[in-house]
Amino acid sequence: MRRLWLLFAQTVTVGLAAWFIVATLKPQWIQNHPGATSIAQPGSPPVAIHEAPAGAPLTQGSYREASRRAMPSVVNIFTTKGSKQPKNPLMDDPFFRKFFGDRQGEQDDKQFSLGSGVIISAQGYILTNNHVVEAADEMEVALADGRKAVGKLVGTDPETDLAVIKIDLKDLPAIALGRIDQAMVGDVVLAIGNPFGVGQTVTMGIVSALGRNHLGINTFENFIQTDAAIHPGNSGGALVDTNGNLLGINTAIYSRSGGSLGIGFAIPVTTVKTVMEAIISTGHVVRGWIGVEPQDITPELAQSFGLQRTSGTIIAGVLKDGPADKAGVKPGDILLAVDGKPISDTTDMLNQIALLTPGKESSLTVLRMNKEATLNLVVGKRPTIKRETVE
Repeated sequence: MRRLWLLFAQTVTVGLAAWFIVATLKPQWIQNHPGATSIAQPGSPPVAIHEAPAGAPLTQGSYREASRRAMPSVVNIFTTKGSKQPKNPLMDDPFFRKFFGDRQGEQDDKQFSLGSGVIISAQGYILTNNHVVEAADEMEVALADGRKAVGKLVGTDPETDLAVIKIDLKDLPAIALGRIDQAMVGDVVLAIGNPFGVGQTVTMGIVSALGRNHLGINTFENFIQTDAAIHPGNSGGALVDTNGNLLGINTAIYSRSGGSLGIGFAIPVTTVKTVMEAIISTGHVVRGWIGVEPQDITPELAQSFGLQRTSGTIIAGVLKDGPADKAGVKPGDILLAVDGKPISDTTDMLNQIALLTPGKESSLTVLRMNKEATLNLVVGKRPTIKRETVE
């Protein structure tokens, strides 16, 4: 028994001595175990770090799959606008021409700008914002896979700030349209585009609000509001859900500095689809029109008119010989309904009138002198409105 105890004690002593020597002279032998890496710092012992094994599962909350699906469908649009500088009268003077040469009286001064777009069809149709392409003389479309092509303008709709261009390439990755009717405030969304020209970028946020209007951005407004970062260069890019499906086209931000303040707006896919189909089939969008100047009913106006309601819209003016004028609509009338559908405000009225078919008959329910009346009219075609740009 005594011999066994001495043998055990000697074995332990030798083992501890060996461990002490290894720990002092070769500490990395102890620290380098599976899943650990040593980082040597000058003048200090190595630091052990752990790395995830290859093929580790995704952490909860990753949106890499949605990004993988949507990013190939988002393109960069480079536009060129050529302008002519006025002829310098001094160039007609032989003395000046002797020293400066026989230069051209007009010189090209090209301006370049950048935007984004979304491949909506494998046939080459791309959606973007009207303000991205409206002043362009030339367009170049760059795909995420490195391919480039010349873009041809199919048509624009300034009143929703949408445009359709077309490229001739094969095997185009068209995006899938999402269901905006199923989207709710608080849903996670991704904004994809080319901000500031740095390259394709994905930002994440949530749906902050739906149906935003009265912003003064477009004539017809029904925006998705999001806090996903949208910057210059993102215009025309995609706002997608967590499955990578298109919910809207990023179009504007509220900003005092040019950068994102957490308030961005996207045109919903329902509007996008309607406008796109009209542009592809006819080159433009046809909307109904009745020739009136509407005004929202404010509490002050309701009190001055003695109204007991704030829904509807006041007809502030009527275009002479327009559809409404011919039907007997008078300034001061309150429009309550179109074809029996109630009108809530001016934006609702514009949207309902726009959906009417030009040349067909419709009915207006108006309130005049506290009495309701129904007037029938033939819907006109809304005139084309050109969007003014500020250079």
